[in-house]
Amino acid sequence: MISAGHSVGVFQLESTGMRDTLKKMRPNRFEDIIALVALYRPGPMDNIPIYIDVKEGRIPADYLHPKLQPMLEETYGIMVYQEQVMQAAQILSGYTLGGADLLRRAMGKKIKEEMDAQRALFVDGAAKHSNVSPERAEEIFEQIEKFAGYGFNKSHAAAYALVAYQTAWLKANYPVEFMAASMTLDMGNTDKLAVFRQALVQMNHPLLLPDINKSDVTFKVENKSVRYALAAIKGVGVQAMEFL
Repeated sequence: MISAGHSVGVFQLESTGMRDTLKKMRPNRFEDIIALVALYRPGPMDNIPIYIDVKEGRIPADYLHPKLQPMLEETYGIMVYQEQVMQAAQILSGYTLGGADLLRRAMGKKIKEEMDAQRALFVDGAAKHSNVSPERAEEIFEQIEKFAGYGFNKSHAAAYALVAYQTAWLKANYPVEFMAASMTLDMGNTDKLAVFRQALVQMNHPLLLPDINKSDVTFKVENKSVRYALAAIKGVGVQAMEFL
């Protein structure tokens, strides 16, 4: 369902642009959803086509250095998360966890004095711990710096992705109930209701017209269809219908 872009009403995955991206990416594992939550922002979005191309085997992944491959395989060579920036400094240049966090903060703030000091630490550490030439270490540092400018916190993205997955599970297994509840939640938003109606048509579950004898105050399930809510009729309020 997610890979087909049928994610209207699914947390974090319901915008038109996100649905188009889902159809191109065709997520087939939970990690893809985590990465997409982190990448689908101005800046990181530029890496989505590369992520998809590597995932589909159209281009090879660039891991910057062999020692970084195990850490970057999950995201096909793209540093998506702040945690990856910190891990790269640890693995390649022998940073401590605290030192790696200072590097992440320095890269995020882009203060020249701090960056110059961190660059020297990184280059020296890469030579000592990984036998990397100063020139190559500089190149890797610049690549990491570019990623760090928009790196997302993975623990945050993972929590969002989990809610997205749970929401998608509900829609996949209880589609009519899910759509009725979603429409009730956005009962006052006519534009959103129109999107939900289109999704119902796509799912082959009709949206039944409001009926004074059959409708409830909110949207409800009726014979594998959704019955329009009385309170969603323009000019009619919830309180009036509850009183009725």
